[in-house]
Amino acid sequence: MGFIALIFALLIEQGRPLPANNLAHRFITGLAEFVRGSTDAGQRQHGLVGWLVVVGFTLGVLVALDRLAAALHPLAQFSLHVVVLYFTAGFRQFSHAFTEIQVALAADDLPGARRVLERWLTDISPDDRIDMPARDAPVEVVCRLAIAHALVAAHRHVFGPLFWYILLPGPIGPVLYRLAESLARRWASPITQGETRVVEPYGRMAELAYRVLDWLPVRLSAAGFAIVGNFEDAIYCWRGAVSAGTGSEQRALLLATGGGALGLRIAEAELEARWASGEQGFEWQGVSPDASGLRSAVGLVWRSVILWIGLYAMVSVAAWLGQ
Repeated sequence: MGFIALIFALLIEQGRPLPANNLAHRFITGLAEFVRGSTDAGQRQHGLVGWLVVVGFTLGVLVALDRLAAALHPLAQFSLHVVVLYFTAGFRQFSHAFTEIQVALAADDLPGARRVLERWLTDISPDDRIDMPARDAPVEVVCRLAIAHALVAAHRHVFGPLFWYILLPGPIGPVLYRLAESLARRWASPITQGETRVVEPYGRMAELAYRVLDWLPVRLSAAGFAIVGNFEDAIYCWRGAVSAGTGSEQRALLLATGGGALGLRIAEAELEARWASGEQGFEWQGVSPDASGLRSAVGLVWRSVILWIGLYAMVSVAAWLGQ
């Protein structure tokens, strides 16, 4: 049932994209703000209490609904899985901005592409430490930032939820992952103290929980990029990131491996400098991305999706035959 529910959810999401300010998003945002306002006393242990309250309450309601649906009819439980996957996994939650940039560049509308990119990065730059491009940024910078964030977003919106849906029973997995990602993004956003950006104590628990839950999925996403792309360059860049001490950073690992798989330099100069200073020494020579690099990135993501969905299908068939 899980595999079929996933296919249904992805097809529905392609035909009817999930709005950004949807009911589930508003509910989780309101709950997170209410809990933080009630429990935040500036201590890390209070962040643990708040995280457990939000996650525990949401998953408790979900488990109750899943059991109720199973008791009513298998079709009701199947529908619940489709709804949960529709709200937690899918391309259209991030691909519209990437597509608009592609269309603008194809029409030689670089200012339009810059505006779309700026609007896109405004929503995520506090969490991913992405600097806003200059108003006169060249096409290489626009393409680099668009590809970089598209790879990270594909992991967070597709590969991460898919991994936890396969691993945990029922709809618990993708909801747990998306809750952890949402709370880390909302509670662990860095603040500026002088020239240093730090995370408040309350948000550190949310950040740690998301890193733990994402440790294996992000490496599987990176492995998928390597398998369906340029394997040797992807693994070389992965090793360069690890030797420089950035292999445990979600974004750094995805950009290193994704860039190597595409043969493009999509990481910031600061990251590449850190990789070059590692024990291995980072001497990989990729090319600067252009509009064709956007198409290559789309192909890389789709091939990765087909890879992991195909593996999930084989596991599902093997489990069915073994019954």
